[in-house]
Amino acid sequence: MADLSTVLVTGASGRTGQIVYKKLKERSNQFVARGLVRTPESKEKIGGADDVFVGDIRDAGSLVPAMLGIDALIILTSAVPRMKPGFDPTKGGRPEFYFDDGAYPEQVDWIGQKNQIDVAKEAGVKQIVLVGSMGGTNLNNSINSLGNGNMLVWKRKAEQYLADSGIPHTIIRAGGLQDKDGGIRELLVGKDDELRQTETRTIARPDVAEVCMQALKFEEAKFKAFDLASKPEGVGTPTKDFKALFSQITTRF
Repeated sequence: MADLSTVLVTGASGRTGQIVYKKLKERSNQFVARGLVRTPESKEKIGGADDVFVGDIRDAGSLVPAMLGIDALIILTSAVPRMKPGFDPTKGGRPEFYFDDGAYPEQVDWIGQKNQIDVAKEAGVKQIVLVGSMGGTNLNNSINSLGNGNMLVWKRKAEQYLADSGIPHTIIRAGGLQDKDGGIRELLVGKDDELRQTETRTIARPDVAEVCMQALKFEEAKFKAFDLASKPEGVGTPTKDFKALFSQITTRF
């Protein structure tokens, strides 16, 4: 029996992070799962196990205990735009968004991710999987205007930092995330936001989680960056061969 791979999932109480953490736990014959969350409340929310650490990604020192001895890191932290109260959809117009103080994309998606990469590198991590979003090639993407946060700009800056780090890595730029069942659609990989021009620009969260985990198992996933979406349910063949999926990808950034 080969040594198990110890994998830390950050953002483990988030909607996608929870799924990744659970999938790793279910495969205890392959992985030793760890989670990182920001608050004791979030730790309780996902079961409160001893393998869930509390730390603040904006404070590199607080990440050290969770990172000690890990083989792989899956980064699922992200700034969260909040809708300003008082929006009335019946009146038309668009809702306005804001970010909590100290939780702007620059602090979370750039400094927070940079801290994670630095601490993991120091800990001798062998692979980092980073989940970002499609849309980053267009500065005018509406996501950048949410709360004036420039979210995709900062996410891409962190992706570039990871690509330049020398650590074997996999950068997954997910399409629109959907709370649907996974494992029942054909997954599509692309580059440079080409998939945004198609009908298929969404993906189920469990499918993103599965790709994160499969990326740890195949050499073909290393030093790759790609967009990820899926065909509609019932169209094509559900993806089962992840080695083949990663082999299609030629883009490094």
